[in-house]
Amino acid sequence: MSGIIITVAQQKGGSGKTTLAAHLAVAFAQLAAIRGSGRVALLDCDPQGSLGEWFEARERTLGEDATGLAFRTASGWGARREARSLARDFGVVVIDTPPKSDVESRPAIEVASLVAVPVQPTPIDLWATQPTLEMIAKEGARSLLVINRAQSRSVLTQEIAEAILALGHPAADTRLGNRVAFAASMGEGLTAQETAPGSKGAAEIEALAVEIRRYVNF
Repeated sequence: MSGIIITVAQQKGGSGKTTLAAHLAVAFAQLAAIRGSGRVALLDCDPQGSLGEWFEARERTLGEDATGLAFRTASGWGARREARSLARDFGVVVIDTPPKSDVESRPAIEVASLVAVPVQPTPIDLWATQPTLEMIAKEGARSLLVINRAQSRSVLTQEIAEAILALGHPAADTRLGNRVAFAASMGEGLTAQETAPGSKGAAEIEALAVEIRRYVNF
């Protein structure tokens, strides 16, 4: 039985894509440890290599044998082959894709069980998300919009959430706040769940991971 492939994609840069991929991977690994389900692998398809740098920092912080994750890289059409290969051995594969490149992102979207699309709650970010959603629809993949860097009790955030619903695309109930812990933890190769357990940021990521599991039914 093949594992689940979660692709994080957004053609607009600066959406928090890599941070989301890393945090979700760790959250899935933590859930797997509790439930005794399959291991988690990360696949970096972004030539910038930010996720790879994070993983190397994680190895330095925790030790090479204690990261709790497997890590691979691939590019272009090789992403589809590598993702399928990993899914044969791992319960969950999380893929980070490059911004501004539909050619590089398409194979990772095509092979996905679900495409998580982070979007910041501004009109410009929502408009810029349209090409990503169109590409996902063209590949016949399932998508889930994730509001990221939301300001609590912001009227604009609520308006964007309503605009997303009006688009007719599924959106996660869980919103990720504009938390310092997300970015700060990445420098150590860790996540908010590990550096600030019990914090609002950690709780949001954990809730999103559970929501995605239910959404994909795994």
